[in-house]
Amino acid sequence: MPDSINMFAAARGLPEQFAQAVSASSPLDGVEPRSISSVLIAGMGGSGIVGDLVSAVAAPFSPLPIVTIKSDECPAFVDHNTLVLIVSFSGETSESISVMTDALASGASVVTISCGGKVADIAASSGATSWIIDASLPCPRSGLAALAVPALRTLDHFGVLAWPEGQSLQVQFAATQAQLETRRADLDREDSLAVRLARRIGRTMPLIYGAGPLGTAAAVRWKSQFNENPKVPAFVGSVPELTHNEICGWAQHGDMTRQVLTLVQLRHSFEGDRNSEAMKIVGEITEEVVAGVHEVTAEGEGMLAQFFDLAMIGDFVTLHHAFAEGIDPGPVPVLEDIKERLR
Repeated sequence: MPDSINMFAAARGLPEQFAQAVSASSPLDGVEPRSISSVLIAGMGGSGIVGDLVSAVAAPFSPLPIVTIKSDECPAFVDHNTLVLIVSFSGETSESISVMTDALASGASVVTISCGGKVADIAASSGATSWIIDASLPCPRSGLAALAVPALRTLDHFGVLAWPEGQSLQVQFAATQAQLETRRADLDREDSLAVRLARRIGRTMPLIYGAGPLGTAAAVRWKSQFNENPKVPAFVGSVPELTHNEICGWAQHGDMTRQVLTLVQLRHSFEGDRNSEAMKIVGEITEEVVAGVHEVTAEGEGMLAQFFDLAMIGDFVTLHHAFAEGIDPGPVPVLEDIKERLR
């Protein structure tokens, strides 16, 4: 199977990557946290998913607003009371550099997460704090833990996270580590969930639905992994929002959609009763107009563990999907072409 930059090895190595990110020394040690009133997380693509993840698992425990953007425009609310996280795997992402420049000009507390590059250079010259991650990782989408863990550690350092009694970021980290190791053992089986689901999706296009912030963030991750690993169209929807609009679209063209779309519903323990029931209803409604409806249920203790569990399953599903079609999951020439043309 073609795998020129060892994407499968990177996916299998997620538990070790997570552990390394948790134990790595922090550039914030000795840095007195400034008083802040808001948080902005900026990033694109495989780096941008960090904002979705952090918003999903941290916002419920934060007394401050956490805003995620995937663009080159720094919001007007950013000022000296804002903590701004710039997440750019390469350190060369033009949109992130634009936001960073404006945030620094606004007097914000800026923390960067990258392999180096211009982002780290600007941080060094401006006095901002930089996390430098492992540059040996194949690409941004293979560095989910390496990028996300420093972001969570930064929020914890600044006192943004108000965990329930008996909980802490370290407790969340330990639970996530344990679940990743358990899930890898399952995914290593010859006829694992990932192998079976990739086979069932086959030549259809995946439609990924998730409920609430956690499920939606996981669905966004799955969609982008389908786009970049097997290079196929994929679409994402969020419950409850889609039950107020998108679901109406299934009233027409069922003869066509059942030939080309497969629905994958990502389930987790934090949906809430209403969303959980909505997901069940959506599955029943769409069953007649898609090639199949499949559920993937997260396991693990806590929101962070369940997000990473879903993410790891999605990585394996999309890689097996790529291998089944003889597609090299690593190179993304069209993305490089767009970047070069925009330069």
